[in-house]
Amino acid sequence: MKTVNLEEKLGCFSSHWDPHVIADYNENDVMVVRFQGEYPFHRHETTDDFFLVLEGEIEIDIEGEPSRTVRAGELFVVPKGVVHRPRAAKEAKVLLIEPKGEPNSGNSDREPSPKPRI
Repeated sequence: MKTVNLEEKLGCFSSHWDPHVIADYNENDVMVVRFQGEYPFHRHETTDDFFLVLEGEIEIDIEGEPSRTVRAGELFVVPKGVVHRPRAAKEAKVLLIEPKGEPNSGNSDREPSPKPRI
């Protein structure tokens, strides 16, 4: 058991779309990541997608629906099976929670990130 400083962890890397595991929660990875630009549209068949914006602002594009703006201090959950794409015009810092072993790329053609532990 230990306290995790999110800003300190985010200071360990500067890459975008490259989540880093900072803690374990049941059978889930708790990760921090920097968003800038847009990620490909994708879906996760068996799990929801959890986004908590720590700093900045992101857009979640959802197939067939209006985009959702998620600001610092807000969270958004994309239900399993829903096609979506996160994007950020300017860099945003985000906390993610997802089951261990779940590729962050979902069913897209993008290579999944390795999710190193920091």
